[in-house]
Amino acid sequence: MKFVSFSTAAIPKPHLGLVQGDEVLDVDLASQALTLIGPDQMQDLIEKYESWKPLLQSIMDKAAGRRFSEVNTFASIGAVSTIDGVELAAPIPRPHRNIMCLGLNYAEHAKESAEAHGRTAALPDHAVIFTKAPTTANGPFGDIVIDPAVSVEVDWEAELAVIIGKTGKNIREEEAMNYVFGYTVLNDVTARDLQRQHKQYFKGKSIDGYCPMGPWIVTADEVADPQRLPLRLRVNGVVKQEANTSMMIFSIRQIIAILSRGMTLEPGDIIATGTPSGVGFARNPPEFLKAGDVVETEIEGLGMMRNKVVT
Repeated sequence: MKFVSFSTAAIPKPHLGLVQGDEVLDVDLASQALTLIGPDQMQDLIEKYESWKPLLQSIMDKAAGRRFSEVNTFASIGAVSTIDGVELAAPIPRPHRNIMCLGLNYAEHAKESAEAHGRTAALPDHAVIFTKAPTTANGPFGDIVIDPAVSVEVDWEAELAVIIGKTGKNIREEEAMNYVFGYTVLNDVTARDLQRQHKQYFKGKSIDGYCPMGPWIVTADEVADPQRLPLRLRVNGVVKQEANTSMMIFSIRQIIAILSRGMTLEPGDIIATGTPSGVGFARNPPEFLKAGDVVETEIEGLGMMRNKVVT
């Protein structure tokens, strides 16, 4: 299934939707139409997904293969909208914890980063881990705001994000995928000058709105192999990054095992699995985003985000 957080003129607060084709169904309103109680927020869905499955099945049974708009029970109460007619927020609009991220998790990116800093390229022996503040969360079509007083070296990083679905600690690699709720597209937008000034990742990675995510979460059962997904990023239609998740140094299984070692992972945790080569700061000459640019971040089977850069 595909789940979104969306808002409408009638309900301006982001709330849970179920996507089918070009339509989105308000899960709470649809539940009421069936005289049932359903989740209104993505976090609630994730935390209690197993208990919500019968409700979701009831919704799909009612649809019986039809478009949601063809189901009078849903359409008559205003539970159905077109994707184009709503505003999509980040799938988890306000993450409950920092977004966990992997650095240098693609060999070519590790190489380009080392060369850009005048160092000898070497693959990391251990996963490079950092976080982004929850306030970085941005929608799949939200603006990326550059404040020149804060940063003038704003860069892009296309990534696959993993959404954790169950609480776990000291998770073994062979069991790691059982803890995944789903996947989404993420752009780890980065202020490189701040990253350089502060000698670490956190500040430069944590500017408000610098983590577009979406357009939806695709549940794990619908992704046959998350380690074989083509991903790409374009700026103004020009491809800047193009790779495949098979090129990760540390796999999703390994990442979950490493992060959960002595540290509890919780439902709704977001893990950004690293970016491939092609980032702006490592280009010759370096390239950074500027007002008017349009950034498209895409992973095959998971969807595409389109974010405009503004000042």
